Amino acid sequence: MKKIILKTENLSKSFSSGGSLQHVLRNIDLELYQGDFTVIMGSSGAGKSTLLYALSGMDTPTLGTITFGEQVISKLDQDELAVFRRGHCGFVFQQIYLIDGMSVMDNVMSAGLLVSKDKKAVLTKAKELFAAVDISEETQKKFPTQISGGEAQRAGMVRALINSPEILFADEPTGALNSRTGMDVLDTLTRFNEMGQSIVMVTHDMRSARRGNRILYLKDGAILGECDLGKYESVHQGMSAANSLQDDAGRQEKLSAFLTEMGW
Repeated sequence: MKKIILKTENLSKSFSSGGSLQHVLRNIDLELYQGDFTVIMGSSGAGKSTLLYALSGMDTPTLGTITFGEQVISKLDQDELAVFRRGHCGFVFQQIYLIDGMSVMDNVMSAGLLVSKDKKAVLTKAKELFAAVDISEETQKKFPTQISGGEAQRAGMVRALINSPEILFADEPTGALNSRTGMDVLDTLTRFNEMGQSIVMVTHDMRSARRGNRILYLKDGAILGECDLGKYESVHQGMSAANSLQDDAGRQEKLSAFLTEMGW
């Protein structure tokens, strides 16, 4: 039995625009499970990013509740939500929000020291994570403007994971990258998921979506359907390259059929 780490009940979000009420999320009941790589898909304007921000406490719902672990975060005020996010959530966005005036390592350390005052422990964790995403000590000393987009996105993942979040939230993490660097980022996300990291990712890219084991399709602010792809098995896990390609082709076929059914 999978452990539920986040649950929503009747989650709804509305905005007032031009004198009328726009319903972005509609009565969403959802459970997210520990260790899953959950992917949220849907057409433009379906409410994907709004749902991600609500689930992570970056936005508050108009109606409904969000329970993260044992805590009802939809009842927290903005200051309480900020503290909650630091300790429980990690974020990777399409735009890489590293601070230009700080080194790559200092960007990560500053995030870690917001939660822990044990500088030595934070530094040790940072070095382990940088090694896991193949960022050298030399690169860690550089400023964000001095490194490639792929390196910056992987550094952003290290920053997102420095406080050991229960869930890593990713919003179109490969959207601003070319095919090769985008694949590197996907491989990194996959490795962390293989190590047990729970991930929730918004994407419109089928190549990215195939890395998830659970696909949610959003339409007009409601979950229209979901698809179980099973865990992605990579060469990193010991699968042969030929079998990995065959597995990926099978996932592509199953995902394509599901999206066609959803009206993609």
